[in-house]
Amino acid sequence: MESMEPSPLTRAVREIPAEDRPRERLYRLGPEALRDAELVAVLFRTGTRETGAIALAEDLLSHFNGLRNLARASLEEIQQVKGVGQVKAIELKAALELGKRLATFNHLNKVKIQSAQDVVDFLMVEFKEYETEHFKTLLLNTKNEIRRVVNVSHGSVDGTLAMPRDVYRQAVREGASAIIVAHNHPSGDPEPSHADIRLTKRLVEAGELLNIPLLDHVVFGDGRHVSLKERQLM
Repeated sequence: MESMEPSPLTRAVREIPAEDRPRERLYRLGPEALRDAELVAVLFRTGTRETGAIALAEDLLSHFNGLRNLARASLEEIQQVKGVGQVKAIELKAALELGKRLATFNHLNKVKIQSAQDVVDFLMVEFKEYETEHFKTLLLNTKNEIRRVVNVSHGSVDGTLAMPRDVYRQAVREGASAIIVAHNHPSGDPEPSHADIRLTKRLVEAGELLNIPLLDHVVFGDGRHVSLKERQLM
């Protein structure tokens, strides 16, 4: 009777030849040589009694249909995958957040805002991923270049609340020269609500007092947007 050799994916990392282990391959070849599952396995270090670290990583990526959806998943959702406990989920979320922040940092380099379309080009991809309402502030320098994007608040599918003090807090701390705010409507309709218009006018007033003008408020929908400045609603 033939012996049943375990698959390389189901074997524990210690049972894989040293040169084929994810950590060793990363050291020899660099991180770009590893598949997504192998990089996740490096973070996991170990699997379970039944499943090796690489197989566990494969299961996780398959469950979320890739890294993009995995990055959007909550800690609770990640832990629903068999074999992924709280510690693994926390370490994974930390790594994904670092990658997101680095991508944002690189993306901010010398991005200049001259119109509402520039705001759309900068934020549309990010807002497309949200299933609930998010409110963001773009901090600008004297050249209207983005210094930082501040996540002010996020809420349910029924809306979120942003107060002027929350919108301007970081702008004051970091000495922003001007700001632009943006939020999304999960319904897909970017038409500004009465509450959106009222908030925008309050933000304009606050900006005048603080000498940090609000240049625009852009509302995102499903592939569409509305600029309150262009609509002359501010």
